[in-house]
Amino acid sequence: MSQEPSAWDGALCLSEADAKPSHLLRVAYGDVVLKELGQGLSPTQVQNCPTCIDWTGCDPKKLYTLILTDLDVPSRENPKSREWHHFLVTNMKGCNMSSGCVLTEYVGSAPGKGTGLHRYVWLVYEQPQPLTCDEAILDSVTAAGREHFQASAFRKKYKLGAPVAGNCYLAEWDSTVPKIYKQMNVKEDDA
Repeated sequence: MSQEPSAWDGALCLSEADAKPSHLLRVAYGDVVLKELGQGLSPTQVQNCPTCIDWTGCDPKKLYTLILTDLDVPSRENPKSREWHHFLVTNMKGCNMSSGCVLTEYVGSAPGKGTGLHRYVWLVYEQPQPLTCDEAILDSVTAAGREHFQASAFRKKYKLGAPVAGNCYLAEWDSTVPKIYKQMNVKEDDA
């Protein structure tokens, strides 16, 4: 595991999400903190929206877009639904997630049983101006519309530069996943 984004293009193959970010994103889920690239976290640990994020160079006067996406749906070997986005916020002031426009409400990690480790990628993009997006607003009980998302296509559509910060954690199925499927009215066999 790395504390720098230099390993972005290594064994994790995170360029499948987007270009290597300038800085490593720190993501706190209460007392559990994602601070290393490729760190292992369980769906139980990440079931709730992060309590805070930060990165070197974050400017509270600038606007940012924040994305969390799963590259491995339904599995890394067969990612036919890549990417499945878990969270999308635009017009975020600095690292204040609650200040932004939530296009996709946060849903915790829900890798299918027996599908192995999934790569969950956090990306932050600096915005040159406020964004007006035409994507559907997705709440935390909506699964449809989250699949086949592409973070890199989103950033190009809105003329954002390469990620200024990012990170990735690895997670596999645990007993929290069925609760998330129930919340979203998804059958485990369909995931």
